[in-house]
Amino acid sequence: MNREMAAAEWRRAVKSLGAAEVLMHSGYREDAVSRCYYAVLHAAKSALFVHDIDTASHAAVRRMFGLHLVRSGEIEQQWAGALAQTMDERLMADYSAHTCFSDKETRSERERAKAFIERILQYLLAKGLTDQELERGRGNG
Repeated sequence: MNREMAAAEWRRAVKSLGAAEVLMHSGYREDAVSRCYYAVLHAAKSALFVHDIDTASHAAVRRMFGLHLVRSGEIEQQWAGALAQTMDERLMADYSAHTCFSDKETRSERERAKAFIERILQYLLAKGLTDQELERGRGNG
């Protein structure tokens, strides 16, 4: 297990979710949806580092998450679906000039991201990472 990278990716997930909250409350809904995706992405990468899996692309995170965490039964199938859906929403938010997210849709994305990172937190703790490791460095960039 790469504890240091698992914890670093976890902290990045938490920061991304915080950024999504700020953006959402400031009316930047598409940017908030994009940050929700990055919260999910970093949480997924954190879980993969438990197995010493480092990924080079967004698509690889999705594939490896399914292969090593879902297919093995360690993480429920619904979370692979959440990762995929969040990725699709982020692509629309970032690359489709005609896409606009409502407040309700943006809140829904935030809730999906919060649930995903909460599930990954449970996984990380069950695999032996400590609250102290996951909190270390918070606020230090």
